[in-house]
This record gives sequence, structure tokens and C-alpha cells, in this order.
Amino acid sequence: MIDLILAQMEREHLEAVAELERVCFTQPWSYKSLEEELDNDTAHFFVALSEGSVVGYIGVYVVCESCFVTNVAVYPDFRRKGVGRALLKIAIMTADAMGTDFISLEVRKTNYPAISLYQSLGFEEMGLRKNFYRNPTEDALIMTKIFTR
Repeated sequence: MIDLILAQMEREHLEAVAELERVCFTQPWSYKSLEEELDNDTAHFFVALSEGSVVGYIGVYVVCESCFVTNVAVYPDFRRKGVGRALLKIAIMTADAMGTDFISLEVRKTNYPAISLYQSLGFEEMGLRKNFYRNPTEDALIMTKIFTR
């Protein structure tokens, strides 16, 4: 574990989050796309800061009684140190506090470390999206955590 501060994503974080996207994903979100989320009432994006620098982020959309994770990204040097877990926990708390029925995400079928993390937080496999990812083409598992009220 490392010392982290979790905060809502602000304009000052955009360049760092855009760089994180480029490092972690073959089809990264652009700076402009991330910037547009700041004005999206359904979007809730959070950053993980270590020593003042962005080391990870998560985005979720809350629509009606549903919550969907857009992306979770953590710099490779900060993986397996609790950053992803902390980000997922704040997303789960946000979804629960907003009264959603569930929180759902997609994950590459072969991303076993992420799948294990999601399962440890109560997510279950609910379906499959064929050829969802590109570079390389791969199926996605749909994983969902249902809230009981």
C-alpha cells in the first residue's frame, strides 16, 4: 500500500489523465473527451494522487438506477499496490450512495489480475461481449456488482 489521496477529477488533472490513458490503453480517450466529462452531469471521475501526482483514475456514468465504469487505469509502477482497489471502492460507494441498483464494467477476458480484483470486491460475471476490444481483438467479460437494499 502507498499513501493515496482520492479526489474528483478537475481540469488541473486532465493532462495527467490523458497521459495515463495513452500509457494504459491501445485506444485512449483524448484530452478533449476527458475534458467534456467535467461538464457531464452523469459522469463521476476520480483520480488517485500519490505525492501530488496522478497515478490512477476511474470514471463512472450514473444513469437512472444504473452505474457503468468507463475506465480504470493505473500506471504500471503503481499496480498491485492498492490503487485500483481504492479507485473501485470510491466508484462503488458513489454508485451505492446515488441509489443505483448495480455497478457494471467490461474487462478483457484474459486480464486475470483485474478479474480477480473485481471478484474480490463482489463483482460477478454476467455476460460476454464478443470482439469488444481492439489491438488485439478480444472478448470482454461483463462483470456486475448488484446492490441489495
